Amino acid sequence: MAGVIVITGSSRGIGAATALLAAQKGNAVCVNYLHNKKAAGRVVSEVVKLGQSAVAVAADVSRERDVKRLFDTVDRELGPLTALVNNAGILDVQTRVMNMGADRLNKIFATNITGCFLCAREAVKRMSTRSGGAGGAIVNVSSGASRLGAPGEYVDYAASKGAIDTFTIGLAKEVAEEGVRVNAVRPGFIYTEIHAAGGEPDRVDRVKERVPMRRGGRPEEVAQAIMWLLSDEASYTTGSFIDVTGGK
Repeated sequence: MAGVIVITGSSRGIGAATALLAAQKGNAVCVNYLHNKKAAGRVVSEVVKLGQSAVAVAADVSRERDVKRLFDTVDRELGPLTALVNNAGILDVQTRVMNMGADRLNKIFATNITGCFLCAREAVKRMSTRSGGAGGAIVNVSSGASRLGAPGEYVDYAASKGAIDTFTIGLAKEVAEEGVRVNAVRPGFIYTEIHAAGGEPDRVDRVKERVPMRRGGRPEEVAQAIMWLLSDEASYTTGSFIDVTGGK
């Protein structure tokens, strides 16, 4: 495959790994980030070294005007969109539901749910044959937590990813006749920086023995699943999920 891919939250972790793999497979990449301009710049530089075009765009996906600007920039600087990876997601410090306030919940849901909807909306507008597009693919990055609930730690995050699972199924059916495939990956315990935001940078090492494979996963392993779902090899796959969880 070769095209133009927007990857939200791609300055680090799973998003960055996906950006590099996408470039290796011949795609131009939009590296979206929120705050870390330097990290996004490093990913762009790596993509360019691989011979592909890239642009870094700062945008808060929970804000509608930022999302519109993000996709308008891609139209202008990279060309017609062929794929979206809805990867941007946040969590907060581990706690029980009884301690969660509305501000925390609204912040997490705005990024993890609303942001996913808004970015998918803009992608479908551009890719749907109903709107004059040439088709394309969307991969939403959910989480194994959507099946497990993350009790005592991140029930709010898990719930937001449960919403993404439902969204994936609904949108897939909605645009199936319009040349747009919509799927999701559900990563498990992956070595990324998101665990530091939850107050436990070494969380994967603590919980990996609960995983049947007895190890944490690497961002590159999730990226492989994402890129397969975006590829022509998955041309008859929509509304589906790949659990990248080591059997958990």
